[in-house]
Amino acid sequence: MKLSPAPREVRLAGAVTAVPSLALLVFGVIVLVNGLRSPAQPGNNVFAESGTFIVVALAFLAASAGLVLGQTWARSPGVVIALIVIGLGWYLLGPSGLPAWGVPVALFGIAALVLLFRRPSRAWALDLREGETETEAAERGGLAGRRAEREGHEED
Repeated sequence: MKLSPAPREVRLAGAVTAVPSLALLVFGVIVLVNGLRSPAQPGNNVFAESGTFIVVALAFLAASAGLVLGQTWARSPGVVIALIVIGLGWYLLGPSGLPAWGVPVALFGIAALVLLFRRPSRAWALDLREGETETEAAERGGLAGRRAEREGHEED
């Protein structure tokens, strides 16, 4: 598989979003193991709870891997992951009263968001050409426009 020419910022954002994704996966496994060790309680379905954490973690890891590999489809899910992680950091910092956990978690989300919105990342997502503005790239369709042009030339 050939890597796309994604900028360093995009690949770093993938690595940064992978950290909380892996933590969520570990948490889901811990919930499952602890739930299987303790006696069953009415209304508590440990399989649904841990399964939800594990499935979401795997989806987050897929988007993180997409960013590391330079896949443009992964940028929007990466932004969503960053926003969720920032929200989690805020919750840990404020309502949960765990600033030792909340600050680093929020910083991971903020770092990913900043990396995904830096100029090189935006230019990559829009497939910005030399001397072209972001507005011009968006008007021609960005990466989708470039792909349509390529497919049109292949048919000739």
